[in-house]
Amino acid sequence: MPNDFFSFKHFTIHQDRCAMKVGTDGVLLGAWCPLTMSCRAHVLDIGVGSGLISLMLAQRLSCIQPTISFAIQAIDIDAGAVEQSLLNFAQSPWAEHLASVRMALQEYQSTEKFDVIVSNPPYFQSSLKNPDQARATARHTDSLSYEELIRHAARLLAEHGTLALILPSEAEQEIIALAEEHSLYPTHITYVHSKPGKVAKRILIAFARSANSQLPITNTLYIESATSPRSKEYQELTNDFYL
Repeated sequence: MPNDFFSFKHFTIHQDRCAMKVGTDGVLLGAWCPLTMSCRAHVLDIGVGSGLISLMLAQRLSCIQPTISFAIQAIDIDAGAVEQSLLNFAQSPWAEHLASVRMALQEYQSTEKFDVIVSNPPYFQSSLKNPDQARATARHTDSLSYEELIRHAARLLAEHGTLALILPSEAEQEIIALAEEHSLYPTHITYVHSKPGKVAKRILIAFARSANSQLPITNTLYIESATSPRSKEYQELTNDFYL
């Protein structure tokens, strides 16, 4: 059984009340998500789970500039996840910057647009569902399709904002096509491989509203190396978080 908590350098994730535990996908997105220097940042975390990604972004934003003003709003349709994230937020150094509410993205309204929208969304579209309903909801697209995710993210994204996602690699062309329908275009793509010689299983992808004449910045990331369970590039990406 997974531990009821996972300790990082500057915060701890308790995960006994939510379906999805701390995993590589969430850590990757929290560490990778493009952030820009600014005097303010309004962030939306879609599908907060334990609060891991929100807390990673809070740590990063607090380090960019000591006086930066930022607010991270998280949403999730699972009551246990929202309760868990609120507990983890309250025990973190950035509690005043973090909020979580039980709400479906399709229903979420905001008077302010978001500078960064981030999501590790449900991604199983046709595989056998987990008998645990909460875990099935967190992992399957029945509750939030890719089309709905992109459409509502585009609705809530600021003019110069960034949408960052982690997805199965086979969803790349579908998600790019859907994003273009809503005038969102890829700016960064990282292909994530478990180890050298293996095909990419995940993509980290960021979108912006302005179509760039240049191709998106692309690179490859290996989680493991031939000699270590954590490659040099993975260690460098996550060094500020893992103990």
